[in-house]
Amino acid sequence: MDAVDALNEIAFWLERSAAPTFKVQAFRKAAGIIGDIAPEELTERAQDGRLKRTKGIGDTTFQVIRQAVDGGVPDYLEKLRQSGAEPLAAGGKGLRPLLRGDLHSHSDWSDGGSPIGLMADAARTLGREYLALTDHSPTLKIANGLSAERLSEQLEVVAAVNKVHAGPGPGGFRLLAGIEVDILENGELDQSPEMLDRLDVVVASVHSKLRADRSTMTDRMLGGIGDPHTNVLGHCTGRLLQGSRGTRPESEFDAERVFAACAEAGVAVEINARPERQDPPDNLMQLALDAGCLFSIDSDAHAPGQLDFLQYGAERAELNGVPADRIITTWPLERLLEWLKSGT
Repeated sequence: MDAVDALNEIAFWLERSAAPTFKVQAFRKAAGIIGDIAPEELTERAQDGRLKRTKGIGDTTFQVIRQAVDGGVPDYLEKLRQSGAEPLAAGGKGLRPLLRGDLHSHSDWSDGGSPIGLMADAARTLGREYLALTDHSPTLKIANGLSAERLSEQLEVVAAVNKVHAGPGPGGFRLLAGIEVDILENGELDQSPEMLDRLDVVVASVHSKLRADRSTMTDRMLGGIGDPHTNVLGHCTGRLLQGSRGTRPESEFDAERVFAACAEAGVAVEINARPERQDPPDNLMQLALDAGCLFSIDSDAHAPGQLDFLQYGAERAELNGVPADRIITTWPLERLLEWLKSGT
């Protein structure tokens, strides 16, 4: 098989299983190193051992490349494929096949680890009909948030991807232009209205001052929800349950007021499927359900393999009795786009 494809597929399976970042990066880096080498030359370098002396190619990545150029499926990849045949989540079996898309993902334009095209290709491989690219907004400097100028440049890349992949009927795919925009302390969104007007999807989230008092946080969230550009309220409590960043408690806010505002404004509440977030908690998901809210099951993927985290979101939504028709990511693209444009 193609050696670059083998390395990237290994990275995908590792990302999907939440393997350490350094391990994933070894395979992505190796794929980048050999990507520009002609197939014949790559085979020669692998067979005579020169490739093993190349900086960035380790023992394991060399063995993968060597087995691929020799015409077989690398042993390491075969083992990962076998383990990956099992679903990530035990539950959500009824809802999982109904999910058509994902409205929250990141690329290497902000704090993701992979190019836009690779994220789109992975989404297509997983059978998604659409994926929203929602890199961060300018204030989140630690995540390399996009200025208006960089976001404008990104829109051109999105358009180029869609020229290749978009099309009617089976196999058609749409990369939606979007943003995960910060809800600032004053409740305003961290991007100009003119730029937000150009996007398909706006996910509004709080990323700072998460320990603010209940009243302050409620007013801040209500401001973001009230902006007519907002389509989805992202990871509403900001909690972290596990992972390399440690743990973080839920933000305090008046959930009844916030979810009532979402229902009135036609803003979907995100069911963030990342294992370390699992946001909102079950009790708040029930409050949002009772308030009449719509929901969006999103992966919040920062790497291609993490796009399959939707399984975790489907499991939690099903456990909490969220009807499929109230989950906007089960909707066909045409219906979704109509809803996004209407704002209700």
